[in-house]
Amino acid sequence: MMPARNADRSFARAMGSPIARRRFLLSSIAAASAALVTAPSFAQPRKLPDRPIRLIVPFAAGGGVDVFARLLAEELRQKNGLTVVVENRPGANGSIGAHQTLNAEPDGTTLLFSAGTHVMAQQVMKSAPYDPIADFTSIARVGEAPMLLVASPKIAANTIAELIAEARKGQDKWTFGTSALGAPGHLAELDFNRLAGLNLLINPYRGTAPALNDVAGGHIQLLIDPVLALLPLARAKQVKGLAVTTAKRTALAPEIPTMAESGLNGMDHSSWYGVWGPKKLPADLTADLNGAINEAVRTLDGEGKLTKIGVAAVTETPPQFEAFARSYRDRNADLLKAANFQAI
Repeated sequence: MMPARNADRSFARAMGSPIARRRFLLSSIAAASAALVTAPSFAQPRKLPDRPIRLIVPFAAGGGVDVFARLLAEELRQKNGLTVVVENRPGANGSIGAHQTLNAEPDGTTLLFSAGTHVMAQQVMKSAPYDPIADFTSIARVGEAPMLLVASPKIAANTIAELIAEARKGQDKWTFGTSALGAPGHLAELDFNRLAGLNLLINPYRGTAPALNDVAGGHIQLLIDPVLALLPLARAKQVKGLAVTTAKRTALAPEIPTMAESGLNGMDHSSWYGVWGPKKLPADLTADLNGAINEAVRTLDGEGKLTKIGVAAVTETPPQFEAFARSYRDRNADLLKAANFQAI
């Protein structure tokens, strides 16, 4: 065995050559790089609230927002061991529930689950009690869904063309219901009026369920809202499902035509859903909640649970969600203006 001193001298003589030094340097860099690549990566565990989370739904139980919120709450419980309690706080166009989130401590234990309705508050309310984007933390957009126009079984029309023809004979006898002013369904109803050349009254309710009940009972004639909330009664023949509002038919009810197929071109509206927190929610907590929610949404989608309620999964970062919300608000503010909508 070569003594250590002789080995050092041999190594020094070998490194005396510029080519040898270069080869040694390159091989050392390659070895270090390989070590970095193959070294195990340890992701930091998410720091989620260790107390029960209130997931506030600002609409009545039984509607599309409520159904999705409860699916998400259960998946968060199963995946993360969280206690997530869905609380329905309807009223004042969704602002009662939103206000509870606004005034909560920014610790992740009070969150808002709502639809696009939330971001339209300042466009449909004269004295909105908050800025729905600046005064909240955008956490995650979780899904979008086609909507369905349903009609009372007491009207004679069975198609969109027949409906429009009948409504033109006496518009004062026709009323749309809507789950809330500024809701995706409300915006679709305004667009329906515009495209059909009608001016049918739109009456706001405290959520989908009471509006749908009034359509079924013949107290009002029409409603546009997410397919997932309206399809059961349409399938039961308690209301008439006439057309979906998207450019393509929905896999949940492929037998129902689109508005365009029914003779009303230009309609392409979807509902969408998101989770918000109070303003000043810490960035690291926002990111952890976003990660947990996105993971839950992917699982729900992979298991087919979202398809069953007519929802397409969406997973975005908080900045992407906020940018989408701003764009959506600005685009539909123009629709409200074109319809001469007056905030109330």
